[in-house]
Amino acid sequence: MKIDSFRGEYYFLSNFYEAPVQYGQWTYRNNEAAFQAQKCMTEGEKEQFTQLPSNKAKHLGRRVQLRPDWEEVKVGIMEEVVRAKFSQNPELKEQLLATGETELIEGNTWNDTFWGVSARSGRGQNHLGKILMKIRKEFKNI
Repeated sequence: MKIDSFRGEYYFLSNFYEAPVQYGQWTYRNNEAAFQAQKCMTEGEKEQFTQLPSNKAKHLGRRVQLRPDWEEVKVGIMEEVVRAKFSQNPELKEQLLATGETELIEGNTWNDTFWGVSARSGRGQNHLGKILMKIRKEFKNI
C-alpha cells in the first residue's frame, strides 16, 4: 500500500497544511512559509514569511534573492523543517505514526519531480516523501 497524494485525509502531510512551526528565531503559520523563508539571506527577510499562508509564501519564495548555497542545503533544511512540524504538533506526529509502514509519495499535478512525483509522468525523486518516512521511522524508534 502507498499514500500517493497529500490531499484529503492525508493533507496533514503537505507543507501547505496550516500548523504552526517554529524554525530558527521565527514561528511560521505552515511549513511552506518556514521553508521558503530559509532561501533568504537575512533574518529581516525571513520575518516577512511568518504570517503568510502557504500559497503566498511559495509565491514570495520564487521572488527572493536566493542564498548562494541554497542548492546544497535545501534538502537538509526541508528535513529540519518537517521534523520541527511533527515534533511541535503532537497530534500531527500521531497521524504520521498512524501511517505505519506505508510508502509516502508526494504525488502532484504541477510536475514537481524533485520534492515529489509527477502524476502525469510517474517520475520524480520524492525527496519530501522520503523525508517524511525517515522522520516517521525516527519517531517510531524513540
